Amino acid sequence: MTNERQPEPQEEAIRDGVRADRAQPGSLYVVATPLGHLRDVTLRALDILRSVDVVLAEDTRVTATLLRRYSIDARTQSVHAYNESRRVAAVIDELASGKSVAIVTDAGTPAVSDPGARVVRAVIDAGFRVVPIPGPSAVATAISVAGLAAERFVFLGFPPAKAAARRETLDLFGDRMLIVAREMTKKFETIARMRLSEAEGWLGADAERERGEFVLIVDAPVSTSVKQGTDADAERWLDALLDELPPARAARLVARMTSLERDALYARALALKSSKR
Repeated sequence: MTNERQPEPQEEAIRDGVRADRAQPGSLYVVATPLGHLRDVTLRALDILRSVDVVLAEDTRVTATLLRRYSIDARTQSVHAYNESRRVAAVIDELASGKSVAIVTDAGTPAVSDPGARVVRAVIDAGFRVVPIPGPSAVATAISVAGLAAERFVFLGFPPAKAAARRETLDLFGDRMLIVAREMTKKFETIARMRLSEAEGWLGADAERERGEFVLIVDAPVSTSVKQGTDADAERWLDALLDELPPARAARLVARMTSLERDALYARALALKSSKR
């Protein structure tokens, strides 16, 4: 029999002189993971991944690589674009039973053009705690090295899936400056600047340039005018955005890019949406 004091179950470990975070029961942790370079993970993210009861992963094989790198033995379950809706009930059950859950994607921050939003919404609606564990973001990383004055920007996510709609959306930008951020933090990281009209030639010059993951940043139009778009511009932008977005969001985005009133744009968006039916 020993008199050595045993730590209390809730006692937090001290790592590198800093008190480690431990996952709490009935909580969902939205954990950002590296874009490519595994050393970009945060210490807090590692604390949470070590202490949760289950890790929801977009691809368990990808997440296993990160977990092995940091000697984390965690139970993983797949939650991706094709099964997320079906997994929601099981996640709520885990939280209701006092378990802690983390959700990660293959790279970057969950629920930003990646799976996770449905799970987060359901957990919020069920009254459980949702905790962000911030870290890598492809959008923020690309903007930080773009060399642009980005006091504000519009994030459009993935371009339209249909070729015609995608071309129409790209045509709206004219011949602005384009920043291509490819394979960020990875071996073949590439950051290139060019006019939009030069992009096809740049990509075609080397087949390797078409491979990998991209963030594309289109600069604002060169203008000293407060008004950055005309009524005609707004009409074309609304028409293209309505193929992918609801009227309210399309109007909000166009309002940010122009000096036009959002309410008027929303009314026009509703009329355009009705004419598309």
